[in-house]
Amino acid sequence: MHSFDRGPYRVRLAANAADVIAAQRLRHHAFIRDTGAAPRAGERDADAFDAACEHVLIERADTETLVCCFRLLPFESGRGVAQSYSAQYYDLAALESFPAPMVEMGRFCVHPEHRNPHVLRVAWQAMTRYVEGNGIEMLFGCSSFEGADADVHSDALALLRARHIAPRRWLPRPKAPKIFRFGALLRLRQPDPKRGMQRMPPLLRGYLSLGGWVSDHAVIDEDLNTLHVFTGVEWRHVPSRIARLLRG
Repeated sequence: MHSFDRGPYRVRLAANAADVIAAQRLRHHAFIRDTGAAPRAGERDADAFDAACEHVLIERADTETLVCCFRLLPFESGRGVAQSYSAQYYDLAALESFPAPMVEMGRFCVHPEHRNPHVLRVAWQAMTRYVEGNGIEMLFGCSSFEGADADVHSDALALLRARHIAPRRWLPRPKAPKIFRFGALLRLRQPDPKRGMQRMPPLLRGYLSLGGWVSDHAVIDEDLNTLHVFTGVEWRHVPSRIARLLRG
């Protein structure tokens, strides 16, 4: 993916270790500071996957302030999916038969002082350029709700259960020790669509607008004080109207 400008923002790939450290510091600010998550050394959210990933940075062009970042881990096909970040928490054996290139998007975050719809639009344009430029046919990752109490998110989870569970052929199976099986436990709950979408994290709303689907259970991550669902998008199923908007 080549760098590009959109309005006041510049999008580029991390070019060196300093860029990756800047992304780790932004992630710490977004995920750890004042969220109830376990503290991290050096105020950096870092793990072993960072070295294998490409890191996308979105900056204010005038000040070079980093306002959004995410990382990408590509695979030639589903045969490599067991090496993904998501595979720590979900049994992804069903996806191992996926025959085409895939990419995992992770650690997506926006600076708390720069949360606005335009930043999200620019981020999805960057993702679209990467996906289409590399022949990616499935985009996947973990979508997180703030707070690990499943009851707080019951409206959104009931809506996911009613409308957005993964096709059986790709459905992730439980692996993490602490999960909430909303696919079964909320089977009889009638979701309020408006309230459910209001409670949906912005990144997950983006996935769903592309025709995305989710696991039938959520992982309770007490370390980060979040609850997350596995999310996938088969790119050839993205509505053409939405794809045109994403290309800008």
